[in-house]
Amino acid sequence: MLTLSDRLKAFAYLGIYLDKTLKEPDHFQNDFDSVIQKAEKMNPWFTKENQIMALNAIAQMLKPDVLQHWTEKYLMNDKTGSVGLIMAGNIPAVGFHDLLTVLIAGRKAIVKPSSSDTVLIEFLAAKLAALEPQLKDYIEFVDKLQKPEVVIATGSDNSAMYFEHYFKNIPHIIRRNRNSVAILSGDETKEELSLLGKDVFSYFGLGCRNVSKLMVPEGYDFKNFFEAIQQYGDTLMQHTKYMNNYDYYRAIFLMEQKPFLTNNFLHLVEDAKIASPVSTLHYQYYHSPDDLRQSLTFNLEKIQCIVSHKPLLGDEVAFGRSQYPSVTDYADGVDTLEFLLSV
Repeated sequence: MLTLSDRLKAFAYLGIYLDKTLKEPDHFQNDFDSVIQKAEKMNPWFTKENQIMALNAIAQMLKPDVLQHWTEKYLMNDKTGSVGLIMAGNIPAVGFHDLLTVLIAGRKAIVKPSSSDTVLIEFLAAKLAALEPQLKDYIEFVDKLQKPEVVIATGSDNSAMYFEHYFKNIPHIIRRNRNSVAILSGDETKEELSLLGKDVFSYFGLGCRNVSKLMVPEGYDFKNFFEAIQQYGDTLMQHTKYMNNYDYYRAIFLMEQKPFLTNNFLHLVEDAKIASPVSTLHYQYYHSPDDLRQSLTFNLEKIQCIVSHKPLLGDEVAFGRSQYPSVTDYADGVDTLEFLLSV
């Protein structure tokens, strides 16, 4: 039986492997290139750059001291059993944290991957099992979950309703749509606004930690924002699927005579909704800090993280850091490891 120490070592070795591979281009070509190409061919949103970004974030999460610090605050137990994982596929290997948590808890992961993200997550699982062969018995990929004991499922608001009904009689975590919000005060530097562009455009804006809405003070001038994000345009405008979305929503806004601001790769639309479509960023004016706080608090269940250079609710993320979550940044704020240790 694998001990916690064994499991931690296996993930630490995977982190070392990823870190070394991504830092050495020659090694990268020999080991990863075919996997990266296959994943992008299956899902054109998963560009090489986006996959490397996701793998780098995972590598940082798997540093030995990070893993040790993460797990030492929990009272581990010897509970066994399996956990069904229904993974999302909006960004590369987005379900890896759930896989990590299930295995660290000593459970077997029964994984139903998204059809949009099978290549990379299966590669990581295979590499992990190669580094620690006993883990082969703890990971199984399936097309459909059959009577799971525990479930962690991530999906849209519609699929979440189905999951909650279907798994109502077993312990579960069901995640719905979430997006992220950035707060601007008007005194941000060009560098900060440029970093905000990473929060908006990484993974083409498809992640729950991507900023989909800006909260701005009344009278805010978007000129500096547009200038600061111009550097992202070349990459975005070369991506066919992204620009198809840009052209589509531009046509929709024009036909509906809906006011919008635009450059040549992003629309800005005044809208109270948190979620915005690809190539579009919503914005909303606030009148005062209290007004802003009230608006965000009202929508907290729809917000994954808040990006700002000033504190407001106490858990803001710095500009440019939304897509680099720590191992303790649990999706939807639900402590997955604590949950697994309690069921």
